[in-house]
Amino acid sequence: MTALPVFVDVDTGVDDAMALVYLFASEDADVVGIASTAGNVPVQQVCHNNLALLELCGVDVPVSKGSENPVTAPLRTAEDTHGPEGMGYARLPATDRALTDYDAAEAWVRAAHAYPGELTGVATGPLTNLALALRREPALPRLLRRLVIMGGAFDYRGNTTPVAEWNVSVDPEAAAEVFHGWSTAWNGESPEHLPIVLGLNLTEHIVMTPELLGRLTGDGAHPLVAVLEDAMRFYFEFHFACGEGYLAHLHDPLAAAVALDPDLVRCRPTTVDVELTGTLTRGMTIADWSNRWGRDPNALIGVDVDPAAFFERFLTRVGAFTKFLSREQT
Repeated sequence: MTALPVFVDVDTGVDDAMALVYLFASEDADVVGIASTAGNVPVQQVCHNNLALLELCGVDVPVSKGSENPVTAPLRTAEDTHGPEGMGYARLPATDRALTDYDAAEAWVRAAHAYPGELTGVATGPLTNLALALRREPALPRLLRRLVIMGGAFDYRGNTTPVAEWNVSVDPEAAAEVFHGWSTAWNGESPEHLPIVLGLNLTEHIVMTPELLGRLTGDGAHPLVAVLEDAMRFYFEFHFACGEGYLAHLHDPLAAAVALDPDLVRCRPTTVDVELTGTLTRGMTIADWSNRWGRDPNALIGVDVDPAAFFERFLTRVGAFTKFLSREQT
């Protein structure tokens, strides 16, 4: 199997961690770089979480530190959702692994030039680093094979404000820059190269339950199993406190899975823009389904997914990975 080079931009985060583990567990993925984004927790904590996960999983991937703040707005974080260190109740191991000597925006550019036309980008946090990378290399959209974004809410309620999804609401200016950058670079050409955007309208169908988590972790003896269980327990409790039930939405692992196999979701092309000035609607993602703006599509919006197909793949891959790690440590 030929592995696809993948560059991941994360604000790790419980579900970001699950997405990273999924990619590490996938033989068809070669994770060539990780950009740390401020979002769920401050960027210094994100860097630690990423490096510690690599230590835990026995994987070597360059990790780069991103901007400490959004491009314009002050940073807001989500420890109430992900725990004080971003990993729920889990405690990650100490590590002496070091960050790259270049920042996350530069990491995006370097990876794209190292794998022109081959690299798949996955962004599961605010789009700050990607926007800054586009400022340095406006041709970035034409260098990537594919970009998958977890963000937005399309004809659907928000999870941060009544209309805005978390990742976009943290840095709406960056999200607007990214959508504009893809519009400018492709100018109506090659719709297959438009970013795949997975909003809450899709990702909230990916519901992890304690029963599914039990199937995932089984009787594995590796410390990664305990980390996943402790992280997800906090995530379950958060969703329960919000009145959604003792469950959790795996937004970011779906993005990781779609990066490797876009056929897991059905998409519709359209033009997307981000509200930046509305008093009540800042951070809202608007899809122009009826082409009222008369602009070329700049995104492929996920509109349908088979959760059972996703979980079959996710549980199989991550379950086999934790068992492999358990065997390696004995």
